[in-house]
Parts: sequence; structure tokens; C-alpha cells
Amino acid sequence: MRQLFKLSFFCLVTVLGFAQNTKNPLLSKDIESQKKWVDSIYNSMTLAEKVGQLYMVQVMSNQSDASHKKVIDDIKKHHIGGIIYSKGGPYRQAKLNNELQAISKVPMLIGMDAEWGLSMRLDSTYAFPWNMTLGAIKDNKLVEQVGKHIGEHCKRLGVHFNFAPDVDINTNPKNPIIGNRSFGEDRYNVTDKASAFMKGMQGAGVLANAKHFPGHGDTSQDSHKTLPTINFDKERIEAVELFPYKQLINENLSSVMVAHLNVPSLEPRENYPSSLSKNIVTGILKEELGFKGLIFTDALTMKGAADFSETGDIDLAAFQAGNDVMLMSEDVGIGVGKIMEAYNSGEISDARLELSVKKILQAKYKVGLNNYAPISLTNLAQDLNRLEDDMLYEELMENAFTIVKNDNNLLPLQELETKSVAYVKLGDDSGTAFYDELKKYMKVHAISADNIGDLLGKLQAYNTVIIGFHRSNDSPWKSYEFSEVESIWIEEIAKRHTVILDAFVKPYALADLKSITNIESIVVSYQNSVIAQQKSAQLIFGAFGSKGKLPVSIGNYFPVDFGFQTPNIKRLGYTIPERVGVNSKKLAKIDEIAEYAVKKKMTPGIQLLVARKGKVIYSKNFGKHTYSGNEEVSFDDIYDVASLTKILATLPLVMELEEKGLITLDTKLSEVLQDYKNSNKKDVTFKSMLSHYARLKPWEPFYYHTLDKTKHPSEKYYRKTKSDSFNVEVAKNLFMRTDYQDSIPDIIRDSELLNRLTYRYSDFPYYILKKFIEQHYDRTLDQLANSHFYEPLGANYTTYNPYHTISSKKIVPTEVDDYYRYQTVHGYVHDMGAAMQNGIGGHAGLFSNANDVAKIMQMYLQKGYYGNKRFFKEETFDKFNTRYYLNKENRRAIGFDKPQLSGSGPTCGCVPMSSFGHSGFTGTYAWADPENELVYVFLANRTYPSSESNLLLRANIRTDIQKLIYEAIEN
Repeated sequence: MRQLFKLSFFCLVTVLGFAQNTKNPLLSKDIESQKKWVDSIYNSMTLAEKVGQLYMVQVMSNQSDASHKKVIDDIKKHHIGGIIYSKGGPYRQAKLNNELQAISKVPMLIGMDAEWGLSMRLDSTYAFPWNMTLGAIKDNKLVEQVGKHIGEHCKRLGVHFNFAPDVDINTNPKNPIIGNRSFGEDRYNVTDKASAFMKGMQGAGVLANAKHFPGHGDTSQDSHKTLPTINFDKERIEAVELFPYKQLINENLSSVMVAHLNVPSLEPRENYPSSLSKNIVTGILKEELGFKGLIFTDALTMKGAADFSETGDIDLAAFQAGNDVMLMSEDVGIGVGKIMEAYNSGEISDARLELSVKKILQAKYKVGLNNYAPISLTNLAQDLNRLEDDMLYEELMENAFTIVKNDNNLLPLQELETKSVAYVKLGDDSGTAFYDELKKYMKVHAISADNIGDLLGKLQAYNTVIIGFHRSNDSPWKSYEFSEVESIWIEEIAKRHTVILDAFVKPYALADLKSITNIESIVVSYQNSVIAQQKSAQLIFGAFGSKGKLPVSIGNYFPVDFGFQTPNIKRLGYTIPERVGVNSKKLAKIDEIAEYAVKKKMTPGIQLLVARKGKVIYSKNFGKHTYSGNEEVSFDDIYDVASLTKILATLPLVMELEEKGLITLDTKLSEVLQDYKNSNKKDVTFKSMLSHYARLKPWEPFYYHTLDKTKHPSEKYYRKTKSDSFNVEVAKNLFMRTDYQDSIPDIIRDSELLNRLTYRYSDFPYYILKKFIEQHYDRTLDQLANSHFYEPLGANYTTYNPYHTISSKKIVPTEVDDYYRYQTVHGYVHDMGAAMQNGIGGHAGLFSNANDVAKIMQMYLQKGYYGNKRFFKEETFDKFNTRYYLNKENRRAIGFDKPQLSGSGPTCGCVPMSSFGHSGFTGTYAWADPENELVYVFLANRTYPSSESNLLLRANIRTDIQKLIYEAIEN
């Protein structure tokens, strides 16, 4: 009788696919070797061992001792063919897997649900964006990269089968179990994304699994809890639900998981699970679609199947339906017994058993289990959380974000000088990363209240409100809806303010809003991860453009595949060094030098920033405000930038005037300042003095003339209380005589010229320029710099006299002055001459943080363009970045310092001659390189507590760091 069955089912054996014309996806490249191995293993097996291969049991690496003992029993006694790992941790799983594989006679197939990465099941592993997020991306090559990265993680952990991608077409917004796990509602988009994901993962050597056949996307019930019904006719199911399977099968899909669904149009038996239906598994999947890969049941412990029959009967029914692998049987022993009993009675043929077992063995050979090696535990955590994973995640989010409403092209935000912005956080999860990133671009205040009345009151001072809706990113099943109260609050805020709503949830949430009419801009950011929050803030300010399209429709508001594209307006972004061709490990060596400088008391603290190709790739803070204090340096602390003021405040205003034709570089001082007509400097040109080639004295200790015989502030010139006659505040509670300000320009005008014309650095040009600029505009230098540059740039941390507006806790002190002001200089400019100009000097006086300085340097690097605003023309910048006295051995351009011509100098000697920048007395340094698209900012208070020793300069700290930056550039 058994021989008759072998003959009658001979034709079935051919589907194993060893013939050359087969499309069996489980075949390896070395078909003959694979066949020999499969045959040898199969022929050496007992019936129990063959049937055991059909089972894949669930194991958790955080399991109890009893569970551990049971799985060992399943391996030894029932010869199971595989394990599907669930909860636990990677290190524990790797150790457990090595132990269990060592017990098994035939190496086991290892599977996992890792749809968005191993973190779907394991702690301490990487989570990639969910499929819904990927569905918004137009570039499928990026999705292929996700599959590849997840495949590499799985392979590193000894996982051979990833039960992904989910190819369900989510046409039901209320679907409780699929939702974010789907690529969307459009069959073509879902298919293309699934195809790309599969190719990437299988290319990495991990076999893919399309699920949940025949389609779980249009259900309102969870098959883990019940048996959902699909009430569509066969034509609809073939046209929609089965659409992805047809293409993936043709593209070498390795396996399919069959869901527990009630599909009356495909299976006539009432409430009969699809996973147990021969009509569906064999009739449609194997015969109509011609699928020859492995077929897995969904977990047989799920209510959609488990409620159907008695233990063991489900396993038998599933196998008879055409499934190859029984996933997570309720009782392996009983199930094996039922199948063996059916085999021995002739109900199951040799050919049928052989078909499934050999497919399983083929898969084992294909993933390398013919040469099994245990998992290495060395560097496991690092290998599963790689830098390149973060790089990909960033790029994915940048490509996924979808702007679905953008009235009057509000996004990206421009004309920042006209905006007063508040951030309101809604939802039950953190929005800290989003808010912190917003503050990098302009002044943004977080506003909150317990009721809408109080909130609206607090928001009256703002014309623009960014509402961030933040809900848990822990899993795709977490609640995503707006509450009734939140919907009302959004509506009320939008009636009164320009609103940008940024939803860090799946798109369906927006469908529940009562109205979107008054909301100017809506961004779908899909997830609330830290990277998603940071990148979404960058999108709002135009560091990159919006590219994403909705993967699903949103009620009556927005159709599928909808989204506005916005431009990159060339504001600084923030990213990982490798994305712009810089080695992060080499760049991290900067830390050692900065820490050394602080440790050796060259400066109490440091702010350091490096940007390349328009992206900040390094931004760190070191040390404290003072050696004895507890205030650690933070991102939003501001430093006295000293002579950086020259190129950050005065020079751009001069460039504007030159471009407008009000001056030229050859304009003489006597032509713009009446009182210079009879001066010995009347013929000094803008070009010569800004190149420090005009015989001007380096500086003058103006303050020294105002001290008494004890070298303390003279009562003739100073008072401790302010009055009309004494209103120049040079330090806290120290006011200089008002009319002495007029003496300083006179002293400069009447000063002797140096005997010889040669390069000599001087502060004098910037005193002179301050007077000229302020006279021309009839406004103070600080007002001009702020309105012309800092406000439109979003440089809100950049200011003169910060003690007026900024907490002293955020201002880094500069010196314990024991020669002029006799107090700690804190919030007041360190430079004495600038202090004597009410803190507003053309040469010094500005305070800023590294991020703001980088914005201004990036504007220079982009030749006058930043944030979709042209501050001056490219040719204007080029004119000022030119060395006009190079033949006189003068390295300087107009206002800008330049690399040394030979020997030591302001740079590491490793920068191109096109680069430019400046340094400051307090230890500050800013340098930009157009050829390498590089900005480097170093802020310090090396003058604290005393300016006498300049260890920072002598140790070449700033230029040694600069050298490391260039060594880290790889392409």
C-alpha cells in the first residue's frame, strides 16, 4: 500500500525543484551539493525525526527554568526542526541558541518576528522605522537598505528566517493588529516596498516571509484574540489582497505565513480558519499562485486557530491543508503523534511528508546549516547597534516626513525676524528632543497650561505656534488618537494663531480632528523616536526638503500618495559624520584634546562645533564655567567671542554697504568721515585698513588713562551709580563718564602712524568703522547687526551686553579683573575698549554660542546665502575673501584672517588658502573652508580667572583640533 502511495504521488516530488526549470526559491546555487545533503539527512531520519522537522516552537531567552527544560525536551524527544525566538535580550539569546543547537541532531532553523528589526522582540537591539513610515518613502532603494540591515542583524544573531515583510494592504484604518505594520493601502506601493525589503534581506542571507496570507489588512478584529472575517468576493481578494504575493513569488520569495482568517469566498466551511483550509493553502497559494517555498502557519496558539479544535487536531489539519511548518503548536508531542498516526494509517503519504521535510532541509542548507557554527558573542551588542543603522534611520525619516497642508508655503519657516514662536506639546510621550532641536534654529518657548483659557492667555505673545503631538514609540500598536480635549485645544489655538501641527503618530490620527481649516501647516512625522523628532524640527526650518507621500488616505482630508514637496533652504542641519564623509571615530579624538585643555587649566570650559556640507556633525561641551564652580558648559551657554566680533558683526555690515555702492574698497576715510579730512589717516582706504596694512597702531589702552594713581577707576571718570553724566556701564555698578566715549574716536584719529608700512594687526579699523556705520544708519551697531543679520539668521543667542536679557547662569564669565574694573567680568564685555563704548564695540563685545557662530560662518561659506535669504551677493563675498597684499607678505583678506603663508600661524597649516576665519583674545576661534565645505568653531574662556597666561595658544590646542578634523575627512 505504501509503495502505491509513492507512485501515485511521484508527481508531487517534482515540486522539490531539483530540476533545472524549477522556480523553487529554496534552492541554493550549488544545487547538486544541496540535493546530496538534503537526501542524506532525510534518508537517515526516523519517521519521528521527519515529523519533528515540521515544528517550530517558541522560545524566550528570558524564560523560566521550566520553559527551558521543556524546549530541551522538545529537541531531544520530538526532534523539532526550528525555533522562533521571542522576548529577551540578544546576548542571552545567543548563548541559549548555542546551547540548544548543540543538543539538536540536525541544526535547527531559527526564526524571529523582526519586522522593524530585532527590537520587535529583544531589548538592546535596533529599531528601524515601521512599515507605515517606510510606505511614505518614494525611493525604494532605501527600503531595500532597511531589509539589508535587518537581515545583517538577524544573521549576526543566528536567525535564518525573519517573518517579514508584512504585505497586508491596510485598507481599514481601524485595523487593530496591522496598521503601522503595513506599508499602506495602495497595492502597488505595498508590493514595491515589500519587494525591495525582501531583496535587501534575502541579499543579506536571511530568508523572507510574506504575511498574513491571504490578507489581514481589511479586518477590524485581531486574530490573536478571535477569528476575523474577510467578507470580500474572490475577485476583490485576488485583485487587492493577493496582489503582492503574485509579484513576490515571481521574485523568489522564500516563504509565506498563512493567517487565521475566516474567508467565506475562498473557504465554504463556516468559520473555518484559512490556515487550516486546503482550498486556500494548497488550492490558491500552491496551485494557483505556484508557490514552492516554505509555508508557515501563523502561531497555532492564537485564538483564531486554537479555538477551532482540540490540541493536536489543529496541527494535523494545518499539515493536511498544505502547510510545511507548524508554528508554535500548543503541544508538540500531541501534534507529532497525530501526524504520525495519520501517516501510519495512510492518510498522509510518503510524498506529502517528504515534500515538506525536504523543503525544510533545503532551507537549512541554503542558510548554511550544513556547516553550522555557533554564534560569536564578541562585540555582539555593537554589531547589532551600528553607526550605519543610525545613518540609514536618519535618511529614512528625512525621506518619509510628509507635509499634507502648507497654506501660503509656511514651511519651511522663513523670515524668522517676523516670527515669535511657541511650542505646545500634546500627547502622553516626550517631545523634549523635538523642542531642543527647534531651539537650535531660533528662539522658541515651550508653553503649557492646565486649561485652554490659561494656555491661550500665555500664547498671546506669539504669532506662530508649533504643536507637537507625541505618543509612544514603543510599539506600532500603541494608542495614537487625539483625545477630545486635545482636538478642542488645537482648534482653539488655530483660530487665533498661525499653527504648524506636527503629528508624531501614524497618519490616521488626523482623521479624528474636528477641523483642519484653520491649521496652516500639518506635518506627518509618523513616529516619536528621538531621531524622528530631531529631523522633523530640521524639516520645519528647511535644513532639508520634504519628499514623503501619504501611504494611506486620511478620512476626507487627504488622499493616499499625497504630500507637498518643500525645498532645502540651506540652513544648517545636524547629522552623523559619516553621512558627509567624515570618520566619527577619528573625529572623536577631538575629545581627548579638549579634555586635556580643561584638565591642564588652559581654560575652564569649551564649546566645540564642526559642520561639513551644511550639516553639524560634532557639537560638544567640555568643562565648567569656572574651575571652582559647578555650572557645566551646555549648548545654550554664551561666551564673549572677543575679536570674532570683527567678522560676525562689523564686517557683514561693511559688506552690505559696499554692495549697495555706498563705499568701495578704495574709499578713503576722509570721504566718509568729515573729521578725518585733516587727519594723517585721511588717505587710508577700507581695503588697506581691513587688511591690516595701513600703519595703524595695534591698539590703545584707553582705560589706562582713566585710572587714578592707585591704578583704580578714577572718580573723575567713574561712579557707582548711573546718571546722565555717568551712563556708560563698563561693569556691574561701575559707570564711566558719558562724554568720555567721544574721546576714544578722537584719540584714534589723532594717533601717530607706524613708521613702516607692513602687515600689523590692529583694532583701530573697527573703532573707526563702528563710528562710520552708526553715523550712516543713525542706529547703534548692535541694533544693526541684530536686525540685518542675527534675527533673520535665527542667531538668537548672539547679542551684545547679554546681562540685560540673559540669565547670568547661561553666561560664561571671562576674567577676575584686578587691573581695571576689580570684579569678575560676567555678562559684560571683557575688552576694555569695548566696555568703554557701552559694551558695543566694532572690534569686540559680542557674545554667542558655537551654534550661532556656525550659522554666520555657514552663511559666509554659502557666499551670503542662508535660510532662503541672500544677505549679499557671491561676488561681494569673493571680493572680501581676497588677499590684496599677498605680494607684500600679508596673509590677510578684507576683514578675514587667512592661512599663514609659511611656518606657524592661525591655522594647523593643513587648510586650503581659500579658507578664512578669525580668532579672539578670550580663546575663541572660527574658521571656514569653502573647498572642504567645513566650519569649525571653538569657544572658550581661557582668560578666566586671569588673561595673563595663554597656555591655550602656546599648546596649539585650537589648531591641533583643526588638524584632527582634517585627518577625519575621508571623502
